[in-house]
Amino acid sequence: MGWMEDETGLDKCDANYVPLSPLSHLRRAAQVFANHPAVIYGNHRVTYAQYYERCTRLASGLSRMGITSGDVVATLIPNLPAQAEAHFGVPACGAVLNTINTRLDVDTVAYIFDHGRAKAVLVDTQFLDLAEAACARLDGAKPVLIEVPDAEAGFPATGRHKTYDALLTEGDPAFDWVLPKDEWESLALNYTSGTTGRPKGVVYHHRGAYLLTMATVLSWRMVLHPVYLAIVPLFHCNGWNHTWMMPLIGGTIVCCRDITAPNIFDAIADEGVTHFGGAPIVLNMLVNAPETARRHFDHIVEVFTAGAPPAPATLAKIEPMGFNVTQVYGLTETYGHVTECLWRNSDWDDLQSDERAAIKARQGVAFPMMEHITVLDENMAQIPMDGTAQGEIVMRGNAVMKGYLKNPEATSEAFKGGYFHSGDIAVQHDDGYIQIADRAKDIIISGGENISSVEVEGVLMSHPDVMLAAVVAKPDDTWGEVPCAFVELKDGCSPSESDLIQFSRQTLAGFKTPKTVIFQDLPKTSTGKIQKFELRKIAASL
Repeated sequence: MGWMEDETGLDKCDANYVPLSPLSHLRRAAQVFANHPAVIYGNHRVTYAQYYERCTRLASGLSRMGITSGDVVATLIPNLPAQAEAHFGVPACGAVLNTINTRLDVDTVAYIFDHGRAKAVLVDTQFLDLAEAACARLDGAKPVLIEVPDAEAGFPATGRHKTYDALLTEGDPAFDWVLPKDEWESLALNYTSGTTGRPKGVVYHHRGAYLLTMATVLSWRMVLHPVYLAIVPLFHCNGWNHTWMMPLIGGTIVCCRDITAPNIFDAIADEGVTHFGGAPIVLNMLVNAPETARRHFDHIVEVFTAGAPPAPATLAKIEPMGFNVTQVYGLTETYGHVTECLWRNSDWDDLQSDERAAIKARQGVAFPMMEHITVLDENMAQIPMDGTAQGEIVMRGNAVMKGYLKNPEATSEAFKGGYFHSGDIAVQHDDGYIQIADRAKDIIISGGENISSVEVEGVLMSHPDVMLAAVVAKPDDTWGEVPCAFVELKDGCSPSESDLIQFSRQTLAGFKTPKTVIFQDLPKTSTGKIQKFELRKIAASL
């Protein structure tokens, strides 16, 4: 592989080379799918031609405010049309999009405003007080706030700031989009959860997002005009890049402000939703929804689930309801999902329910846009693919971040040895499929034996009375650490601590069974991840 002996005249030019960018998907869709529904939210229903115009007006309006190439524009918005439009309109004026978690505290939002140097913030009226309080904590320049009201949901404009609609009205529908001259240019800035310190700013480039959108169409076996329900927060890995992907295949985005079982079932039944992504907690919500919250539908809904390994018991229950679930895996640093549990029809179609669920709980193999994803030991050597040996998931490929903003030390550490280090501990099966055992920090070491919290949680979740379970290490004078379980019960159920311990012992070795069971609501992030660091604090105080 290399250059030919004579390549005279075989140069890059405007005709044969265009930097890859997901912005190109909407520019094409505005013509190819001009009259097809693009975005739906209540009475807000726009075609692709209208969607493109709104994004163009947003880009123009921001430009007229003085936003230029490389500036950061932040958002504090739920999964609403304005948030989807920001994914195209913000970079279309050359700026970098910074979608911020709406559940963060004032101090953290202020830190992100300052660290990312946001010049403007599009903020939903519900979170306007949060944005204003964060701005008040800044010593230097403060971002301009643009209010995004949602009157239908009970959040009308306050009149304290220019509104989003006014910004669009001022925008020029003929504005010429600022497309990247280099696909390595920054597209988005996303902040990690920051559970053990200040969040880190993860920078995405246009190339990575473009290739992830292409690969997702292949891996999700998508055809033209899917109807996608936006459940994954668009502030979380930019909704796994699905908003950038939908125009590629003329898909319709159904926005959802409040993620509840009735709202999901209504969207499937009324809007014909065919696809959505969500954390296992969403699947659990649907499985345990009462009959009064459910709606009938007669098609299969394709689901990507990620965020934590789903309990096999949940997977076994949800598929007969009309959902086909594919487990995927990734991190903020990888634009979202980068592995998939690709189903092998000839090998696995005849498996029974529990066996199918056990396979589907694996994180699987690399997406097409990734070069190599595997599990290595502490010496960067491949672990045995025997389903038992453990190591760290590492990866390289086009959907890996540029690095951490203003943090070269952390970036260098993350890319040590030519791979991105996930911090997730996993086994690999003989077919190469990866299965997470735990986060490195969540492994419980009891008497020198490693215990996977994921394994213990899976057993507890199979109990008919358990809604959710999380297991963390509890300090112990004899063993160093022992498993401590936190459990949410289904309504009307009341098993005792000893009941669940005895149930666990039917499956688990004695040292793996929880020694303490605490019944309480589990603290969760906005993306449905259980906040184990909070549970560890409780366990340490027992």
